[in-house]
Amino acid sequence: MTDTPVPKTHVGARDIPLPAHLSPAAQATLTTPMLDLGQVYPAPDDTAGWHAHIAATESAMRELILGSTAQLPVDIVERDAHGAQVFDITPQGIPDSGGLILEIHGGALILGAGELCRGMGAGTAFQMQARVWAVDYRMPPAHPFPAALDDCLAAYRAALDTLPAEKIIVSGGSAGGNLAAALVLRARDEGLPLPGGVILRTPEVDLTESGDSFATNLGIDPILGLLMPVNLLYAAGHDLTHPYLSPLFADFTKGFPPTILTTGTRDLYLSNTVRLHRALRAAGIRAELHVLEAGAHLGFPGAPEGQEIERELRRFVAEIWSEAGA
Repeated sequence: MTDTPVPKTHVGARDIPLPAHLSPAAQATLTTPMLDLGQVYPAPDDTAGWHAHIAATESAMRELILGSTAQLPVDIVERDAHGAQVFDITPQGIPDSGGLILEIHGGALILGAGELCRGMGAGTAFQMQARVWAVDYRMPPAHPFPAALDDCLAAYRAALDTLPAEKIIVSGGSAGGNLAAALVLRARDEGLPLPGGVILRTPEVDLTESGDSFATNLGIDPILGLLMPVNLLYAAGHDLTHPYLSPLFADFTKGFPPTILTTGTRDLYLSNTVRLHRALRAAGIRAELHVLEAGAHLGFPGAPEGQEIERELRRFVAEIWSEAGA
């Protein structure tokens, strides 16, 4: 018995021009990407190789992230949150909104710990002009699934000790979007009150990599490549279709908070974001989708196009907190 061939569309080699209407900063992002996450990975059982790979990649990330966030006017306090570590970050000079963004950093589920988490959290707090708890969750190879999700849930429980759920917004980009969505699903399943809203920026919500854009945007997205070796390392033998690993496949009719999703037409995770938006809408969940023209994974930070998305996110946060009386 042979497998049925999968129908395919053949596209020959071609050059993809940059849209002329993009700002110079956006064009620079597409031609000089910030970080290449599509790499050759160690063997699954090569723990030393994974540690070396992570160290080398984080070294490249350090200059990029810390160089742009080290001098931001924010106050940072390290906290223990029911056993999880969080950076409690508040921009200086902002009025107390009474709300909190629980931020879960990206990094392909293996990158971004410690000072990088702190730096990314500071960047989010400054961009959003809001108090942020950045979760410094554990990661593979030493701590595969469900360690990261356990830490995120612990941080959420700690946040619930200090604020009503409707004044908490769970946020994450890329791998952080995976954990943000999975956290909400697990909180729901464990009977916890759900946060007031969810921010998912180009989220990695399908570890099976089944969406159309994993093929159509492969090589078009200048930042991101296929991550199946990392996904398998993170999952540690668990079924990749489980909603806590691939939230796209969850039953959203059981409830989910209002959600804003962002992506771009060149984003490898375009399908992830679009499919999740449709799944939420089909379940009657309030959800909005913002797609950047020519946007790659992570969008256009610092460019006018990226600032448009930041304004949409701040507007969403303000609406959620206003509805909660924050």
